[in-house]
Amino acid sequence: MIDDSAKAYLHNYLQHLREAMLAKVDGLSEYDARRPLTTTGTNLLGLIKHLATWEARYFGEVFDRPFPEPLPRWDVEAERLADMWATEHESRTDIVDRYRRVWAHSDATIKALAIDAPGHVAWWPRPDVKLFGVLVHMLAETSRHAGHADILREELDGAVGTDAESMALQEHDPTFWAERRATIEHAARAADPANA
Repeated sequence: MIDDSAKAYLHNYLQHLREAMLAKVDGLSEYDARRPLTTTGTNLLGLIKHLATWEARYFGEVFDRPFPEPLPRWDVEAERLADMWATEHESRTDIVDRYRRVWAHSDATIKALAIDAPGHVAWWPRPDVKLFGVLVHMLAETSRHAGHADILREELDGAVGTDAESMALQEHDPTFWAERRATIEHAARAADPANA
């Protein structure tokens, strides 16, 4: 049986991941926080903006508790992917503060509703859902993007960890990681003689 202890567990884990996302932009320049680091333009501040948009939608309109601020639309072509990057007119503070306002709104929904409260996700093939399913979905979505953020931040400045403290207390120095990478590269090449 799924009960309030399951709801609390999922909610606490979601909060941990939210904080981890914000830690990934701590100490970075404006440019590094928002610059595209993949072919598709993935960037740290855009991931936070994206998570804020979709968390607001999932814990808002899905349960008839709309977030009180405008959101980019998923069903309007001109607004698709607008949540994946920050314009020059959006400050880091604006985006981070909005994410925190979304948390408060989402937390109020999670607190107010039973774990089996019904919701409706209009963009899903099976749109009738329960709060439990949405909690699991947002946990998976946030976890997925936290993993992206881990890799992006490591590429930017070598920082690893899930919070500001662990990112500041690096267990190994750059020499250790260079040697480790060389060992892994050697093993990869040895496993495929065509690349040796």
